[in-house]
Amino acid sequence: MGRADWDDADDEAPAGGTRELERALQETRTVYRQADAAYAPYSCPSSGECCQLATTKRQPWLWRPEWDVLTRDRPLPPPRADGGCPFLDAAGKRCTVYADRPFGCRTFFCERIRGPARQPSEEVTRLLLRLERISQRVMPSLQGPRPLLEWYAGVQTTPAREEP
Repeated sequence: MGRADWDDADDEAPAGGTRELERALQETRTVYRQADAAYAPYSCPSSGECCQLATTKRQPWLWRPEWDVLTRDRPLPPPRADGGCPFLDAAGKRCTVYADRPFGCRTFFCERIRGPARQPSEEVTRLLLRLERISQRVMPSLQGPRPLLEWYAGVQTTPAREEP
């Protein structure tokens, strides 16, 4: 999918207004709790390596409600010179938005994961589809998720950050 698939969506108001957005944020947090429960038997070394986006060449892709949960009621940190996730602490080791981290940061796609042999792929798929439905309800024109840094860059290049 190309950037043109979502350019017009950036300024789009939530389809159902503030009430619908609040509902979407609550549902998104519910999806996050379910993802956390699905991954409860697994562990991660918490090294922050996966948050070094320039190094790994991988980043989480977020639906609009995920971006809204991540950025609601908090200022955006400046971009990191090392290419790491902008939401890392100054040392580049800990997430400063851990409770609100996106779905992609809650699921482990790292060879260092520890736990049962088979990851909960069916549950992950079900939850991803639910995030898509939530997003489509609040922003029908958005055709897919966007990489974290594209959401971030869109806000950084606008003169003043406007709340949805």
